[in-house]
Amino acid sequence: MRLNFFKPKEKRHTIAFYNIENLFDVFDDEITRDYDILPTSEKRWSVKGYKNKLRKIGYVISNIGLKEVKKHPAIVGLAEIENDAVLKDLISSKHLEEHNYSFVHYNSLDERGIDVALLYDATVFKVAFSKTFTVHLKDEDGDIDHTRDILLVSGLFEGIELHVIVNHWPSRRTGDLETAHKRLKASQKVTEIISFLKEKNPVAKVIVMGDFNDDPNSNSLKALELSHGLFNPMRTLISNDRGTTSYNQKWNLFDQFLVTYNFFERKKKTLRYVKANIFDEEYLKESEGKYKGSPYRTYVGKHYKGGYSDHFPVYIIVSKK
Repeated sequence: MRLNFFKPKEKRHTIAFYNIENLFDVFDDEITRDYDILPTSEKRWSVKGYKNKLRKIGYVISNIGLKEVKKHPAIVGLAEIENDAVLKDLISSKHLEEHNYSFVHYNSLDERGIDVALLYDATVFKVAFSKTFTVHLKDEDGDIDHTRDILLVSGLFEGIELHVIVNHWPSRRTGDLETAHKRLKASQKVTEIISFLKEKNPVAKVIVMGDFNDDPNSNSLKALELSHGLFNPMRTLISNDRGTTSYNQKWNLFDQFLVTYNFFERKKKTLRYVKANIFDEEYLKESEGKYKGSPYRTYVGKHYKGGYSDHFPVYIIVSKK
């Protein structure tokens, strides 16, 4: 006899995060360094490629958690989006247009012009407040080093207060050890944001999500966990043959969730954590060659591949009784 996956009177929802690898339009932004993703660049970014990427990313988002929950995600954090225009195009694309998605986005001072954003199903999550927080960094010359802002969105999720913090921490482009201090700074900023929330409500329910450019055991993530007694469900998912992004044929799990421990309360009328996973369906992977099994990307260097992203999405399932 097959047991019913759902408990009586229990609602389940998917909350996801996805670094979608440079969702840029085809227009030149004179303020940011978007010149390598334009029709006139060596990559020859085109309207056709842009529309193809919108369709593919929309398809992925609509399917995250679908097997478990039987519907599209209620909330999706995004990294590497250029502006409001691409978000409007994304939520009105073929696979998302019926899902009541709205979004929260602020332009940051990131030099490449890539930001984080939050998509949400407006029938499930009612936004009450949002704000961005700047991570103050300096380069080797003492000049300001702009990176992505951290986005806080607060509201009512199925009538329950919820705070979501979306991150895209500084990259390892110039070396892991050389850039570790930047991610520690970002970690400290998230700690401050959670302290800000807990000053207003000591039992605030908080979900931290993002591309942290660090693995679960990195100092920046461990420090964040300890700062407010957070739970990182991604620790059990990383292995030698599984992760969210691959570099030199080695897996990393940079895309993660951390949640406050009140997601494990057993009382009624609350949100509870159920499970976490990497959404790494076969169609999101390279199907052959040297990089078989790694994320099927839009570009490899300047070569257009026409895939999805260089990261797999991650997601958690939450329930409300």
